[in-house]
Amino acid sequence: MAQFVSRSVTGILLLDKPSGISSNRALQQAKRLFGAAKAGHTGSLDPLATGLLPVCFGEATKIAGYLLGARKAYAARCRLGITTDTCDSDGAVLIERAVPALDDAIIRRELAKLTGHITQIPPVSSALKQGGVPLYKRARRGEAVEAPPREVDVYHFDLLERAGDTLRLHIECGSGTYVRSLVRDLGEALGCGAHLTALRRLWVEPFREPHMFTLDELAALREREGVDALVGMLLPIEAGLADWPLLQLDERAADDVAHGRRLQVSADPERYRAHAPSGALLAIGDVDATGTFS
Repeated sequence: MAQFVSRSVTGILLLDKPSGISSNRALQQAKRLFGAAKAGHTGSLDPLATGLLPVCFGEATKIAGYLLGARKAYAARCRLGITTDTCDSDGAVLIERAVPALDDAIIRRELAKLTGHITQIPPVSSALKQGGVPLYKRARRGEAVEAPPREVDVYHFDLLERAGDTLRLHIECGSGTYVRSLVRDLGEALGCGAHLTALRRLWVEPFREPHMFTLDELAALREREGVDALVGMLLPIEAGLADWPLLQLDERAADDVAHGRRLQVSADPERYRAHAPSGALLAIGDVDATGTFS
């Protein structure tokens, strides 16, 4: 790994996280490659999972929370008939059951029941915290752990292919949804149990067709052309707000916003990205019912 030298780097990296490491470890490796002083990711992927992990550097960390709550899509594979303690193939087998005779119509009927605004119980091996301690750490210590139910949005939960006891699935969901839990609940509804065997995050809004970079690709580029070449792999902060409505400011309005003064605008109450006359992002904020942007 390259020697770490901290420097000011700002932008968004669309990282293709590899399987076998945590999102935080992937973040730290990317941060080290770029020599970035400040970095944060926008929603954890389990070690098993691969795919899009937007990493925000420098000033872009200010919008990481907005990306965290964005809609996401996944390609998943699961195995029917086997339940594990982590709900995925990284866990220990709890029980094996025979898979009943199932046709695609039965499977799709149960998938439909897990679509919409639903209540979900996260895996006890998740990073959710109880008393300040992640649930997975409590579970590893042998403590009795119960993950609290949570409401999540599942927009699509579709069967793409069935091969024996293996299903290929497509999922589009909102923030906080655990695909492992969806697969676990699907298996129980089908009467045989199931666990996740592969997961890839395809996109995170607004990055619907992301050009992702692997850690190996970034390391090779740095080796060939130096650390400055990596900056060309970053998207500007504005790219992370591309689906937000725009407030295009004139010189006077831009000066008001730049100096923290409230601005009256003719716009519907909503959250906006405000751009200076030059086109540069100046601020993000909300327009309230009185037409005040702040």
